[in-house]
Amino acid sequence: MSRVLTMATLLCASLTAQAQPLNQVLQWNKTLLTIVRTPGAQPATIHPTRSFAIMHAAIYDAVNSIDGTHAPYLIRLKGVSPAASQDAAASAAAHEVLVVLYPNCKTALDMQFDLSLTQISGGDIAAGVTVGQTVADGILKLRSNDGSNAAPPPFDFENVPGRYQAPFPSPAGTQPQFTHWSQVTPFALRKANQFRPGPPPALGSDAYADVFNEVKAFGIQNSTAASADQALTGRFWNGAIQNYWNEIAQTASLHHNLTTAQNARLFAALNLALADSVIAFYDAKYVYNFWRPVTAIRAADPAENPETFPDPNWLPEVGKTTPDPAYPGAHAVISAAGATVLNSLLRGHRFDFSVTSEVMPGTVRSFKNFSAAEEEATLSRIFAGVHFRSDLTSGNQLGREVAHFVVDNFLTPLHRNDESDDDN
Repeated sequence: MSRVLTMATLLCASLTAQAQPLNQVLQWNKTLLTIVRTPGAQPATIHPTRSFAIMHAAIYDAVNSIDGTHAPYLIRLKGVSPAASQDAAASAAAHEVLVVLYPNCKTALDMQFDLSLTQISGGDIAAGVTVGQTVADGILKLRSNDGSNAAPPPFDFENVPGRYQAPFPSPAGTQPQFTHWSQVTPFALRKANQFRPGPPPALGSDAYADVFNEVKAFGIQNSTAASADQALTGRFWNGAIQNYWNEIAQTASLHHNLTTAQNARLFAALNLALADSVIAFYDAKYVYNFWRPVTAIRAADPAENPETFPDPNWLPEVGKTTPDPAYPGAHAVISAAGATVLNSLLRGHRFDFSVTSEVMPGTVRSFKNFSAAEEEATLSRIFAGVHFRSDLTSGNQLGREVAHFVVDNFLTPLHRNDESDDDN
């Protein structure tokens, strides 16, 4: 009980501090970021991208039921008055989703919802609330048996070169994370392996020797090969990468003064793509079970490849490696998906922007475009010492393919004479 009360207190304080007359789509995106950053709030076996995708899908379908300019994701209510408040619909949908996904946060979420309604002007607020709650309940029902609550199956370690082992300094046999996530129903993809990449380079190949020696030199703690700025990027991006991309989208939205309907579509497309990217890369990770650099470098065998020599004391720049297989790299997949969605939906809207770090408070880096941020976030994993370049190349390709599929097939514009509305 004390932990629940502490969580609610922390959230209430945080949400009260950030409360301001923001567009409601952005406000609830910020609220969910606050939740997933609160220790103990996010269930350990449920990837947070699922929550973002469900919430923003509900917001989008609720707002679009009023706006009516784009194809629904899953639900469009018929007979909705165009006078219904889009902001109220967005807020009600988000609140309805989050109190179900995070029941321990209900006190703070109720406070945020009540406050949001006082910030909305114009439109029929009561009608908007009804639309939002109805759509959210429908989305939650459709996702209620998506496999996310399954118990993660135990990982079967193979003590052979190239296979994943618990990365040092974790105890041998420590279970990797999200072993069940490839079995979660995708949000947009037909199946988790729809864009599965080919295998990582063979251990005896020149390609493997190249990527091995690159991360060995540039990713080691206190590297003499990496520049100070490269080492900084390795640390800067060493957080929950999907959070960075949601904040980049917030910055873009504010810069371009997007409407509620435009924000609903942007954040839905972004988070559907991110959620499916995670499902897709966990499919590939646990098919290939490729070892992490810290394992590979400490256990290298020149008999396997004469260009790879061991360093039994090698540690990555960031100290600790994420507990799952290396191939493909999550940062690369998610960053490519995020940049692809933002480039596609904000085409031609180039602007300078800054990014703050999840793990280095007060540290900011600036970029000319989304692709530049994608590139740095991707390459940072070499300088962090946690990925081979081959993990990143395949990851970028996977993320782009997932994002293009989402953008090309979902939330697309409707012709004004389109009569193909879906029933709830």
